[in-house]
Amino acid sequence: MAAAALVICASTVGAQELKFANLGECPLENGGAILDCRLGYRTFGTLAQDKSNVILFPTWASGRSEQILPYVGPGKFLDSSKYFIVVIDALSNGVSSSPSNSPQQPRMQFPRITIHDMVVAEHLFVTRELRLSHVIAVMGQSMGGMQTFEWMVAYPDFMDKAIPIVGSPKLASYDLIFWQTEIDAIKTDPAWMQGNYVKNPAVLAETRIGLLTMTPEWVDAQFPQGKITQAILDYTAAMDANDHIRQAEAMMAMDVSKSANGSMEEAAKRVKAKVLVIVSKQDRTVTPQPALDFAKLLNAQTLELDSPCGHAAPACEMQKVSAVVAEFLQK
Repeated sequence: MAAAALVICASTVGAQELKFANLGECPLENGGAILDCRLGYRTFGTLAQDKSNVILFPTWASGRSEQILPYVGPGKFLDSSKYFIVVIDALSNGVSSSPSNSPQQPRMQFPRITIHDMVVAEHLFVTRELRLSHVIAVMGQSMGGMQTFEWMVAYPDFMDKAIPIVGSPKLASYDLIFWQTEIDAIKTDPAWMQGNYVKNPAVLAETRIGLLTMTPEWVDAQFPQGKITQAILDYTAAMDANDHIRQAEAMMAMDVSKSANGSMEEAAKRVKAKVLVIVSKQDRTVTPQPALDFAKLLNAQTLELDSPCGHAAPACEMQKVSAVVAEFLQK
């Protein structure tokens, strides 16, 4: 299970209506394309007449837009009384174009994608479908934070502010080993059958791997005597394995310096937005140091959470995070 899935998982009753943007063919970095590409999204709040109050929020690894509902509303983390919130389902999450739902490129015929590919598709969506040329902020958590880093480098004039939360501009070695281990757990399960499985493979193994990236204190508190709850197993099983593989590969390929000749310094020089980088010191899913190093190059504001919740620290310390984010958006 992707440990990021533990960050935001809540009731979805009454969620804003899911809509889809049909983008046609989405070009990819590797020269391929997603055919009949579409993105799911939900909007909250009222768009200002001059379109000056938009915040984009792409989803995290294995996350879906419906799961953000408890955090959207007047005075909440995403304040829909002040801003027009656009929550975008990232490619390969099972809602937007994915191995699990693509008619022309099903299962492992679905091409490998990158975080950059996700952001290019999102940019196409917001400029063509929503007719936006600029937003007040792009922000996201975990893989959403990675997309935020990519947004600020790839489209530096598009936002005033960027808030990557427990994300990374380039994964550390520890993170790469974690995601590759999850992929290996799926692919070495005989039930995977080269992606042509009947039932999601390696659910228990993936769950255990994901939990081991959380802090011992958090796991001990949540799972006494090491008994994994059925709710966590069900949540892991709900994420299609092939979708999960493609998102994991995208994160592993993440590197905002690719378009700057491999130089993080040059990539940072492209950024024009004011940036708030939020990390968790005890994060064992997305190592915080690459984000802090990039923040230093940007002379960006930082918030370092120190919680046994690890990667889930933003949810555990939502009151603190919401206050800092609200203040930053008002600057």
